[in-house]
Amino acid sequence: MRQSVRGQVDPFIVMDVMDAAARAEAAGRHIIHMEVGQPGTPAPAGARRALAGALDQPLGYTVALGLPALRQGIADLYRRWYGVDLDPARVIVTPGSSGAFLLAFSALFDAGDRVAIGVPGYPSYRQILRAMSLEPVGIQTRAEDRYQPRAQDLPGDCQGLILASPGNPSGTVLRKDELAALAGAAQARGMALISDEIYHGLSYGDRCHSALEVTDEVFVINSFSKYFSMTGWRIGWMIVPDSHIRTVERLAQNMFICPPHASQLAALAALDCTDEADANLAVYAENRRLMLEGLPKAGFDRIAPPEGAFYIYADVSHLTDDSLAFAAEILERAGVAVTPGLDFDPDRGGRTLRFSYARATEDIAEGLRRLTEFMSAR
Repeated sequence: MRQSVRGQVDPFIVMDVMDAAARAEAAGRHIIHMEVGQPGTPAPAGARRALAGALDQPLGYTVALGLPALRQGIADLYRRWYGVDLDPARVIVTPGSSGAFLLAFSALFDAGDRVAIGVPGYPSYRQILRAMSLEPVGIQTRAEDRYQPRAQDLPGDCQGLILASPGNPSGTVLRKDELAALAGAAQARGMALISDEIYHGLSYGDRCHSALEVTDEVFVINSFSKYFSMTGWRIGWMIVPDSHIRTVERLAQNMFICPPHASQLAALAALDCTDEADANLAVYAENRRLMLEGLPKAGFDRIAPPEGAFYIYADVSHLTDDSLAFAAEILERAGVAVTPGLDFDPDRGGRTLRFSYARATEDIAEGLRRLTEFMSAR
C-alpha cells in the first residue's frame, strides 16, 4: 500500500532509547532512567481520589473545549501565577499538549507555510509540522544566549514562531523583556506566535513568565504532565485569542470530539494540589544540585545553565561526535539511559547529550556514580 511523503518523519529518538532501556530491564538489568522527561512521582493524591470517586458515574463525551469548571480553574491559575485576568472562554482543554499543537498548527497555518523554531528544541515540533505539510525553519541558537532565540535572529518569510520557556532540552528560561522583544518582532513580521510553557511551575530561581504577560496575540500551550506529574493522563490546555476560539472549537470537535473525561476530572482536582506539586519541585531542586555537582566531576562539564524543567544539556564534543553511539555505549556499559542530542538538533546534536533528573533522588545519585565510574574507565 502507498505511503504519504509527509508521513516519513524522523523517529523520536528518546522513545527508541526508552525501548532499548526496557529491553535491558526485561533481560534482568537495573537501568537508571535519565533519558525521558517523566516525573518519578504519581499524579497528585487529590486527583487520584477524584477519579476514584467518579468511576460509578458515566464518563462519556464532554463538550469539545473541555469541562467548564476545568476551564475556569485554569483561568484562575493564570491569575494566581501571572496576575493575568483571563476569560475562561479562551481556555481550550486538549488531549495532552500534543493535541494542542495539532489544533494550533491547524488553526494558524496552511500547507507549505514556514514556522520558525529555536534549535536545539523539542523534536516533535519539527515532525508534527512536517506531517502537516508545513516547513520547520530552524533558528540556530548559541550557548551564550542560553540556547534561546534572539529577536534579531528571526528569519524572514515565515508565517509562525514557536518559543519554549523553559526550553527542552536546555531548561533555560526567557526573561520577560526577552519575551516582549520576541513577541514584538514576530508581530512586526506577521508571524503567528506559539508559546510552549509546559514546564511552568518548575523553576529554580525567578518564576517563569507567560507570553500572556506581554501580548494577547499568542497561542499559549501548557499541560498537566510535568508540574502536576500527569504524563500518562494525556491532558493539556491551550489559551487562544478571542478571534480563534470558534475555529479551534470546530477543529477540536472533528479531530478529538473532546478531551478524556476521566483525565479532566482528575486535572480539575489537581489544580488544588499545588502543595504536593511544590514538594515534588523540591525533589527536582535537590536532583539538579546533585547533577550540577556530579556531572562535571564525571567529565560532562560543558552545560547550559538549567533554570527550569528537569534537564541538563551537555556539550560532549570533546568526547564524541556521535551522540547516538555514545548514548548506546553509556546504556550498555553503565546502565544509564540518556538522550542523544540528535533528537533536538539534527545538525549539531551529534556532539551533545541531554540528561533528565526527573526521577527519585536516590536514582540520580546512583546514575551519577555509574557515569563517573564509566567515564573513568573509558
